[in-house]
Amino acid sequence: MEVYRIAFIGHREIFGHYCIEDKIEQIARDNIRMREYVEFYVGRNGMFDILAASAIKRAQKAVGHHNSSLILLQPYRMADDEYYEEYYDELQYPVDVSTHPKAAITKRNRWMIENAELVVAFVEEGRRGGAYTALKYAKKLGRSIINLFNTIG
Repeated sequence: MEVYRIAFIGHREIFGHYCIEDKIEQIARDNIRMREYVEFYVGRNGMFDILAASAIKRAQKAVGHHNSSLILLQPYRMADDEYYEEYYDELQYPVDVSTHPKAAITKRNRWMIENAELVVAFVEEGRRGGAYTALKYAKKLGRSIINLFNTIG
């Protein structure tokens, strides 16, 4: 089976840009329809991650859930992981447990990008932070990128 992987990265705070949720849902719907199987990689470290997960769930409900998985990639184990197991199709921990918690999110983001064919981002160019660093890494690796920040206005 051919698996197509899409990673979602974005700023922790995205005030006033909830219109991107519809765009994320359309990307998810299109890929679920076009691909044999799609894995959607999301974190849970900010507003963009939550919007992305919600939009993907709606797309799965509308188009069908049989050929896709919404995967929460946690940087480390958390006390409320059992709660998330009910919402997400899968929880994965791609970062070595010996990694310091402050470095774990960056390592998780790098893993997502290294293992994805497409990166869907909401990153303002020049706005420093983890999402900006991850987007630069995706560009360096030559990943296909859709930066939704460039679609607002």
